[in-house]
Amino acid sequence: MVDIFTIIFQIFWMVLIFSSFAPLFKNFSLHSAREAIIRQIEQKRKSRVITLIHRQESFSFFGFGIRKFIDIEDSEEVLRAIKMTPDNMPIDFIIHTPGGLVLAAEQIANALRKHKGKVTVFVPHYAMSGGTLIALAADEIVMDENAVLGPVDPQLGQYSAASILSVLEKKNINEIDDQTLILADIAQKAMNQMKEYVTELLKEQYPDKAEKLADELVSGKWTHDYPITVEKDKELGLNVSTNMPKEIYTLMSLYKNPNVGRPSVNYVPINYRAQK
Repeated sequence: MVDIFTIIFQIFWMVLIFSSFAPLFKNFSLHSAREAIIRQIEQKRKSRVITLIHRQESFSFFGFGIRKFIDIEDSEEVLRAIKMTPDNMPIDFIIHTPGGLVLAAEQIANALRKHKGKVTVFVPHYAMSGGTLIALAADEIVMDENAVLGPVDPQLGQYSAASILSVLEKKNINEIDDQTLILADIAQKAMNQMKEYVTELLKEQYPDKAEKLADELVSGKWTHDYPITVEKDKELGLNVSTNMPKEIYTLMSLYKNPNVGRPSVNYVPINYRAQK
């Protein structure tokens, strides 16, 4: 007769093993679902779809959340995807990001700008800072009606380069410490470099207003997290539309943040528009 404790011990280990492999099966299923929708969009639009979607990720065993930003690994992967795309094939770039490393964002923007086929950047929710740089490289920007872009003014640590420079205008130079003066020198170089880069990025698409657009986005007239809405984008003169394919919303629903405790938002997931 099998001892009851032996049975409990075996059940415990079976549950532990299943719990360990469950996240792997879930991730595989999620990856397959995302890939299926991406292929669906590609077949419908005859394009190469590339996604750059940053959500909070969590470690499987400990549940700690980490935020993702644009980094060199992202730019390397995107550049590889563009290299594998025929010159005349359109690229649909889906982006959702708070921004990140300027170098990585500029590499992606440069590669998209050089691509001979049409480049469309889709912004379902937001593409701030470096994400906006990437969007500016597109032939067309497609945004949800409530999506936003952001300014691309340089940041030095926790401070805006434009704000550091404003100190020189408000105080006598003899009253400013050496460290602030050094920061101001770096800030001025960063501002000049970014304005030059954005102007060059926009020159082909917006030949008559590239410099003016660059000044609006780089000058620091807004805070770095200022939401530039669709209406404001059009007012600035950017080529923006709101014809967002429904498949992109479906894709974004597969990139939810991991649930920790009670969800903040609840609703009955029925599309009432489709019932009209």
